[in-house]
Amino acid sequence: MAINSRILLLSIVVLLPICSVSQEMDNSSLGIKAVNLGGWLVTEGWIKPSLFDGIPNNDFLDGTGLQFKSVTTGKYLCAETGGGTIIVANRTAASGWESFSLWRLNETTFQFRVSNKQFVGLNNNGNGIDVVAVSTTPGKSETFEIVRKPDDKSRVRIRAPNGFFLQAKSEVLVTADFAENSEWGDNDPSVFVMKNFGGLQGEFQVTNGYGSQRAPQIMRNHWNTFIVEDDFKFVSTNGLNAVRIPVGWWIASNPTPKPYVEGSLQALDNAFLWAKKYGVKIIIDLHAAPGSQNGWEHSSSRDGSQEWGKTDENIQQTVDVIEFLTARYAKNPSLYAVELINEPRAPGASQESLNKYYKAGYEAVRKHSNAYVVLSNRLGPADPREFLSLASGFMRSVIDVHYYNLFSSEFDSMTVQQNIDFVHTNRFSQLNHVTTSNGPRILIGEWVAEWKVKGATKEEYQKFAKAQLDVYGRATFGWAYWALKNVNNHWSLEWMIKNGYIKL
Repeated sequence: MAINSRILLLSIVVLLPICSVSQEMDNSSLGIKAVNLGGWLVTEGWIKPSLFDGIPNNDFLDGTGLQFKSVTTGKYLCAETGGGTIIVANRTAASGWESFSLWRLNETTFQFRVSNKQFVGLNNNGNGIDVVAVSTTPGKSETFEIVRKPDDKSRVRIRAPNGFFLQAKSEVLVTADFAENSEWGDNDPSVFVMKNFGGLQGEFQVTNGYGSQRAPQIMRNHWNTFIVEDDFKFVSTNGLNAVRIPVGWWIASNPTPKPYVEGSLQALDNAFLWAKKYGVKIIIDLHAAPGSQNGWEHSSSRDGSQEWGKTDENIQQTVDVIEFLTARYAKNPSLYAVELINEPRAPGASQESLNKYYKAGYEAVRKHSNAYVVLSNRLGPADPREFLSLASGFMRSVIDVHYYNLFSSEFDSMTVQQNIDFVHTNRFSQLNHVTTSNGPRILIGEWVAEWKVKGATKEEYQKFAKAQLDVYGRATFGWAYWALKNVNNHWSLEWMIKNGYIKL
């Protein structure tokens, strides 16, 4: 009995330091004050618009929406029923079926995707000149050239792959058999007035826009200059202790799939070296998943489509990215957390597919590291607590929520004080709603001291920022400002700190 008691006592003495270390490691998560390195390894054009300046015809990037009004019928081209049949020229107003999304091949040659995701092409099973939208895989028959009028870029002709121009022969008959030169008059059935209603400016658009010859140099110059070692020094000396680094799925591919270019992985390697040097923690954030998890430019969607999670192959590919990144940096002391995916959007990214992915992604991280694993809540019509139960079964798990006083009409007419009150009341309540005593920790992975208030003073911005810091400081894992650098000053934490808007 005495021997057993001594063994038990010795066991307790040995185990206590281990428990203490484990608890200390766990408690260290309570103070994450981070900034997102947005716009660096995953391009977002609004953060650095100049990155797109050198692209020829840069108003014709992938995903740009175009509408074409025939000058002879006075009506818009339309994919009848949204796709699957003929193209007509009989719509008096333009909406979804009358809009065509560009897939860019080069600065003048394109493919046109319609609402139901078919591509405009020639009817090769008929007379070879009727214009239809039936193919789901574009090829030579679905490839067109846009020719602009030299002195009026809104007037265009569309050259088909057979060498002839499209023409509206009637409201219900669009063909590719107009061979004449044009004087661009209103009596020319091959002339259309084009309306460009914008598109995306993400990683796909910038790399495909510059093309395989120029993109590598452009992107490497961007990666080498946008975020540098001094930025990590700035982070470490200004009250921050971590960075959240958005990355794209292609970073783990060798060779790098086109149109993406090689080099972002080496930039991430540099980030880990700098983070180690200045004692900064890193949250790797898979911001762009294969197929796009939300259809937006920051997930590198080509044309606004959201395809992520629809197949097991797609999910497994994403898991492989997570495992690759975790294994690569597992021995670096700066690896603090791995965020499995950013802002999946409901209902396209289903809860079922995310549950499957989150389980597999968590296991992939745990093969190599004890880093925190971050699960992102869905945007759109989704329950903010939908992943709490799942995450509660994971060791060292975190739920990521994003809080912006933007992107919703409810903020359009709010005053300064109403915005501040919303943070103190509504955001405080929302944060409490997703925080449970025995559940995962909570990260406010994105927030910003910007709003829809016009003409706000510096003092008002300071009060708004302080309100968010006070409330978001209660998050059990921490927070991350969006972003470190941005041409829009209030979105740049660097500018906000240097100019006295935010003090940490």
